[in-house]
Amino acid sequence: MPGLEAIRLHLADEVLPLWHEVGLATGEQDPALPYWAFAWAGGLALGRYVLERPETVAGRRVLDLASGSGLCAIVAALAGAAEVTAVDIDRRAIAAIQLNAKAAGVRVEPLRRDILDEPPPDVDVVLVGDCWYEAGLARRVLPWLERVDAAGIDVLLGDPGRRYLPTERLELLATYDVRTTTELEDLAQKTASVFRMARPG
Repeated sequence: MPGLEAIRLHLADEVLPLWHEVGLATGEQDPALPYWAFAWAGGLALGRYVLERPETVAGRRVLDLASGSGLCAIVAALAGAAEVTAVDIDRRAIAAIQLNAKAAGVRVEPLRRDILDEPPPDVDVVLVGDCWYEAGLARRVLPWLERVDAAGIDVLLGDPGRRYLPTERLELLATYDVRTTTELEDLAQKTASVFRMARPG
């Protein structure tokens, strides 16, 4: 991964064979997309930003929302975060986070739970990569992030400009060209940006 060469992750090369194997292994007719087996464009950009600016997380408590493969959580740990929690609702994502954190030689606390109806967490920084691809999720994520931001917690987001990204609430920090897979994105190379929540006033 350009700009993230120091990160070791267990990732899949192709979506469809893995998707098929998950269905066979679980007996599910229509298993969920194995998003946890890939590095998505927004997470790649956010990871690069944090590695280039470790002061954003160094010595701080970090939560990675919808962590997937654990990429952003692992980057935060490598950049010197005091504590890192990786949250996802998918048990396979939790397994992937554990495997990838071990491969990277860092400590990440996985948490399988939907926290979007809960109060802001007791952390200093929330990282959010690639959460704006679906309207229903976006409607839940944004109010929660606004509550997190209002509590004085720093919120950093990475995204390649998907349809539901709330750009009017965000301040652009950096833009990167990142390489992903055409099975997940429409292009092998995407432009993805990093934002922070823009506090009113």
